[in-house]
Amino acid sequence: MTPSCNGAAVPETGFRESRPGLIRLAYRMLGSLADAEDVVQDAYARWLAADRAAVREPAAFLRIVVTRLCLNQLKSARRRRETYLGPWLPEPIFDSDEPEDLDDITLPLMIALERLSPLERAAFLLHDVFGMPFPEVAAAIGREDAACRKLASRARVNLREARPRFTVPREDGLRIAAAFFAASRSGDLGALRTLLADDVVATADGGGKVPASPEPLVGQDAVLARHAAMVGEFGLNPSQLVRYAVIDGVPGFVTVEAGGLVQTTALHVQEGKVVAIYVVRNPDKTGRVLREGASRCA
Repeated sequence: MTPSCNGAAVPETGFRESRPGLIRLAYRMLGSLADAEDVVQDAYARWLAADRAAVREPAAFLRIVVTRLCLNQLKSARRRRETYLGPWLPEPIFDSDEPEDLDDITLPLMIALERLSPLERAAFLLHDVFGMPFPEVAAAIGREDAACRKLASRARVNLREARPRFTVPREDGLRIAAAFFAASRSGDLGALRTLLADDVVATADGGGKVPASPEPLVGQDAVLARHAAMVGEFGLNPSQLVRYAVIDGVPGFVTVEAGGLVQTTALHVQEGKVVAIYVVRNPDKTGRVLREGASRCA
């Protein structure tokens, strides 16, 4: 029990323990940590207003509430993304060092989730990722049990190519990230070429607020040409490395670029080669990244 501002006790039993999992669920649904935190705060208000004595399983109740709030939020989120300037990428988050806080959703899969309908996305995440039984999924999304099974099945088919075939060991991934940073910032295009798959795709999210490629760069030659064009810029305004990190399940790094712009670079690595590069420059998405990154550098 936590004292409130008027001296009364606020009941948090059942919510505090569930909060980290609820944040992860809402973030996987929405792709925005800020939106996820708002949804979970709203769920907390509903928890306080509920008849908690009648709630047999607080964790299940809260997952259902968060899911329904996320489904409502996705409608407006999709409308916003239709008018988004340039490619959209999820807000970057650092992976926890605690194994129990991890799941098998990586950045490429987060992006692929955008192709699903909101109900498919919810059924897949709730059942396949967070382990909710289908009757509970049905209660959360307002569909019959059989319909939820079909939604999850369709989602699996659509996500098959995006699901990780194998996990790159953390040390190997961060070693590749360090090599990529060194080669790309020094202008060593030969070394950079050795790191890239032939069909590599580079995507940059500036949100129309800061310079970024308006379309993904497809193929090794296109990516190398872009980095060759930036050699002079890096020479005049060297990138300041904040840290290497695992960002949404893939290796990468955080930098401060010219003008104090915070940037995250995440690398999808398969069989030792970088097959996708994800750069987030939109300051609306990187506002908390520098603070969190600096706090973990010690």
